[in-house]
Amino acid sequence: MKQFDVVVIGAGPGGYVAAIKAAQLGLKTAIIDRQWLGGVCLNEGCIPSKALLHNAEIAYTLRAEAKTYGVSFDNLELDYSVAFKRSRQVSQRLTKGVAFLMKKNNIEVIEGSASLMGSRIIKVALKAGGEEEVEAKDIILSTGAHATVVPGMEPDGEKVIDFSHAIMLEKLPKSAIIIGGGAIGVEFATIWSGYGVEVTIIEMLPHILPNEDEEAAAELVKTFKKRGVKVLAGTKVKSVSKTDSGTTVAIEGEKGEESLEAEITLVAVGFKPNSKGIGLEEAGVELDQRGFVQIDDRMATNVPGIWAVGDVTGKLLLAHAASAQGMICAEIIAGLEERTLDYRMIPRATFSDPQVASFGYTETQAKEAGFEVKVGRFNFIANGKALGLGKGTGFAKVITDAKYGELLGATLVGPEVSELLPELVLAQSNELTIEEIAHAVHIHPTLSEAIMEAAEAAAGQAIHS
Repeated sequence: MKQFDVVVIGAGPGGYVAAIKAAQLGLKTAIIDRQWLGGVCLNEGCIPSKALLHNAEIAYTLRAEAKTYGVSFDNLELDYSVAFKRSRQVSQRLTKGVAFLMKKNNIEVIEGSASLMGSRIIKVALKAGGEEEVEAKDIILSTGAHATVVPGMEPDGEKVIDFSHAIMLEKLPKSAIIIGGGAIGVEFATIWSGYGVEVTIIEMLPHILPNEDEEAAAELVKTFKKRGVKVLAGTKVKSVSKTDSGTTVAIEGEKGEESLEAEITLVAVGFKPNSKGIGLEEAGVELDQRGFVQIDDRMATNVPGIWAVGDVTGKLLLAHAASAQGMICAEIIAGLEERTLDYRMIPRATFSDPQVASFGYTETQAKEAGFEVKVGRFNFIANGKALGLGKGTGFAKVITDAKYGELLGATLVGPEVSELLPELVLAQSNELTIEEIAHAVHIHPTLSEAIMEAAEAAAGQAIHS
C-alpha cells in the first residue's frame, strides 16, 4: 500500500492548490480525481465561460454598436461554433498546465473514484480498471459540488439543460429561458444575448443577483433591457414541460399565471455538495442538513486528520475561496502559523456586461449590522477612460463606518470592475481608512480613478461628483 503524508481527493481549484502547497512544504502528496485536473472551474465553469463571454462581447459590439465606432459591413456572420472551440482550447491549455504543475511538484496523480475506509485509508476505483488502496496521515476533501436538480425540471441535455450542458453547446438556440438569476444565469444571458438569442431570466426572489446590492441588480437589469433580455424577478416557476419545438415554462408573477415558450430552458438554481458515496458517513465526518461538510476555521472536520476545502464545505462557492482554503489547510497541516479567512470579505464577481464585483457588507447589510454608515459613490459616466471605451454604465460604491472611517464593503458595477476590486480588498485587510484610499494617487485616465473618486465622496471630499 502506497503511503503519503497528504492525499487530496478532488483536483479542482481547492484541491490542486492544496496539493501543490503541501508538496512545496515538504509533504509527500498525492491527488485523486475521478474525472479531470482543474475541476469544474477549468473544464466546465469559470475559464471556458470567460472565453465565451469575450466572444459574446465582440459579437454584440459588431451586431449592435459597430456604427458607433465608424464600422459598417454587409452580411455579418457570427459562428458560435468557433467561439465554442476557442473556449475548449483555453480550457485544455490550463488543464495541461495543472498536469505540468503536478509533475513539477512531484505530486502523484491517481485517476479514479475515491472513498474513505476510515480516517487514513482511501480506496480508489481506478479509471483504468481495478482498485487501489492508499494510506495518508492527512486527507483533504475537495470534491466540489454539482448543479441542483429540481423535481420536474430534470435536465435531458437537449431541451432542459444545466450549466455543464450550456457550456458545451456548439450551436445556439433562437430563444432561451433561464431559471435562476444568480451569477450563472446572468452570465449565460450575457453570452447568448450577445449573439442575438432571445433570452428571458426568471428569478423567484425580488431581484436578480439576490446576494448583491439591489442597486447593482437594477443597473444590470437596465442594460439587459437594452440588449433585449427580459427579466422577470419575483416570479415563481410552476412547471417545465418539453414540447416538439422546445420547452414551455409555466410561471406565476405580478401578472398572475402565464406560460412562456423557448427552444431551451437552462435551470441554474444553485448547487449541492458532492458528499455522497465517498465514505464520509462511515468515517464519521459531520455533514449539515444539506450535505455540506462541516469544518472549523482551520478547515478541519470533526474527524482528526480529515480536512475539507472548497464547494463541498458550502462556505463560499467560489474558485478563489477554495484556493485560499486549500493553501491555509496545507500550511496548517505542515505546522505553519495559522491564519483564518473572513468569508464576508472575500471578493465576489459576476462577469456579465456590465460586470458586478463586490465584497464585505452591502449598504443594507451594514445598517442591519448596526453600523453608522457613510456611503461614497461615483458613476462611470463621469470617468474619462470608461467613456473612451464606450462603457459608461455603472458605478463604484464604497461602504464605510462613519465613526472610524473603516471600510466595510464595496459594490462595483461597470467595465472590468472585477480587476478594480482587489485594491479595496487589500485596503480593508490592512485596515486602511477611506481617507488613505482617497489620498492614494491613481493614474489618469484609468478606470481605477472611480475607486479613488468613490473614496473621496465617502470622505466628504468629492471632486468630480
